[in-house]
Amino acid sequence: MDHGKGPLKAHEYRPLQIRSIHHPYVEDNKTCIKPFSSSISVFFFLLPAKPSMAPKSKEKPKTSQPPPAIEDLFTTLDRHINRSEYEQAVKLADQVLSIAPADEDAIRCKLVALVKDDKIDDALSVIHSFHKLPIDLGFQKAYCLYRQNKLEEAIACLRGRERDSETSLLEAQILYRLGKTDACVDVYKTLKDSEIETVDVNFVAGLVSAGKASQVKGALESWRIKPTSSFELAFNTACSLIENGNYADAEQLLLTARRIGQETLTDDGFADEDIENELGPISVQLAYVQQVLGQTQESTSSYVDIIKRNVVDESSLAVAVNNLIALKGSKDVSDGLRKLDRLKDQDSQIFKLSQALDAKLSKKHKEAIYANRVLLLLHANMIDQARELCVELNCLFPESVVPTLLQAAVLVRENKAAKAEELLGQCAEKFPEKSKLALLARAQIAASASHPHVAAESLSKITDIQHFPATVATIVALKERAGDNDGAAAVLDSAINCGQIR
Repeated sequence: MDHGKGPLKAHEYRPLQIRSIHHPYVEDNKTCIKPFSSSISVFFFLLPAKPSMAPKSKEKPKTSQPPPAIEDLFTTLDRHINRSEYEQAVKLADQVLSIAPADEDAIRCKLVALVKDDKIDDALSVIHSFHKLPIDLGFQKAYCLYRQNKLEEAIACLRGRERDSETSLLEAQILYRLGKTDACVDVYKTLKDSEIETVDVNFVAGLVSAGKASQVKGALESWRIKPTSSFELAFNTACSLIENGNYADAEQLLLTARRIGQETLTDDGFADEDIENELGPISVQLAYVQQVLGQTQESTSSYVDIIKRNVVDESSLAVAVNNLIALKGSKDVSDGLRKLDRLKDQDSQIFKLSQALDAKLSKKHKEAIYANRVLLLLHANMIDQARELCVELNCLFPESVVPTLLQAAVLVRENKAAKAEELLGQCAEKFPEKSKLALLARAQIAASASHPHVAAESLSKITDIQHFPATVATIVALKERAGDNDGAAAVLDSAINCGQIR
């Protein structure tokens, strides 16, 4: 959309600016699944280090002593799991089940191996095949559905279950993915005294995502936790500083987080490439802070290096690609489109984020990436593709005004200003609490299209800017252009009576 010249420039309105994004660290992609002996319940812990999983030695069964052959199989099964040889572990579990078809320990170990091997469909099939047995696998089913991003089904599986720490932790993660951040934070508060590691990390991420970044400092103090107690917590605390506009302190804390992470992961025996991957979010976030602070050359260099090396996780790569595009704006549009293509589902005919990114990125981040894709298409004069993607965005983000703003931009490029004004007017009526952007866009388009009466009407509906001098001057000028001198005088008189103009 051409923002044009004229009185609206005083408002510095740029609703379709290519946007940068940043993101808090949520530890749900390094899930450790530990089977325990006796009942061998499966728990899902969220750990920063590479997960390990080792079932303890079999204790005496509840009924009779198992034959030695089964004990030997479990011993071998234990060895395979310790070595992350999950396919072999599944085969061993199947051997046990061929001897004892209802062995609960073997079923649970098989599920653990399948989940650890990222064979979630197979794990769900196993759960379904044993649904007639008196074995409670509801938690495991909920986790598998969560991994498949079937979040509503996953949360439904948890309803009515006893709220132990592990169930609450999974519930909080699902709520976070669903964007129900307030509810997510409430659940994490109940886990304050639990023994689950990294609850503090995810709690802070929840606060930041819920728009409660100002509460992070007080929350950490009440939990008696230092922000530098881990590199993940330092990272998320830096995110809260970013949300509060404290970029200088955020930069310093991010540097500290990177140093702590380097030391921690080196001590844990991580390879250099794995360390780079683990610390990828910190590198991207540092580049973002540099970008906001106006250090364009440094941030551009960082993003280019991150994308070229391709050693960070998928979501961090997506943020780096998006932010580099935001830095370049309309420069090198073709390169920007190619970079965004790296993020798409390769089987989709239209631009659609990969399944992994769709599951990991927040709704805010996904919307920014899709919006920037549309803007690049407009700059490339690929109007048909931009229009098609706008239609998809209305389905993906039905409660947002951004798809409508983008549709209006497409219509303006097609010289259909009146249609764009109508669309934005409808949007303002549909979302009165979010109408400001739509009305500003409508006013700008109308003014550029020589529809001063529509522009003046749009600005007059934005209550919180009515008596700003720039707004008054703009409305008066528009009404005069429309030949409504009485209306212009009334606006001016109202502003003087309110003491805004002297």
